[in-house]
Amino acid sequence: MKTILKILGIIILLIIAYAVIAMLAFSKDYHFEKSIIINAPKEKVWEQVSSMKAFNQWNPWLKLDKNMSLVYSGTAGEVGDKYCWDSQNDDAGAGCQEIKELVLGQKQKTEMIFKKPFEGQATSDIILTSEGNATKVTWTMDTEQDAMMKVMRPMMDYQMGKSYGEGLDNLKKLLE
Repeated sequence: MKTILKILGIIILLIIAYAVIAMLAFSKDYHFEKSIIINAPKEKVWEQVSSMKAFNQWNPWLKLDKNMSLVYSGTAGEVGDKYCWDSQNDDAGAGCQEIKELVLGQKQKTEMIFKKPFEGQATSDIILTSEGNATKVTWTMDTEQDAMMKVMRPMMDYQMGKSYGEGLDNLKKLLE
């Protein structure tokens, strides 16, 4: 019994030590990005990233709830193009994503406002770069993290990598 308590105590101390180190070592600024090469011209890829309706054809999070409510507003393919989602599923949550900047054929920048299960704000860029006859698509996200989110950063990196990878793979399948 003493051995089990010692092991349990050591595990708890390691978790506490990690949490303290993570809160002190990780910056509050969080950046994630993932890229893929798609065998399609930039113009064809641009059609799938320049509006919220087109984005939602390959958005990996929409599959989390088949009954998710989506409401679009603004003019498709222009700054102000926006959609809001609402789901009873906490994995999908609720929020809005709006195009804040478009650089024709090169970059789409959005702002995301998360309402549930947690409130938050982030920005995301989709950047297109010609690679011969193909297109490199780089998808980024930037946000600020509070102390508790810093502790969860390795898990967030894993989840973001999985979701962004799935989304980019969906885009590649759609275009090739």
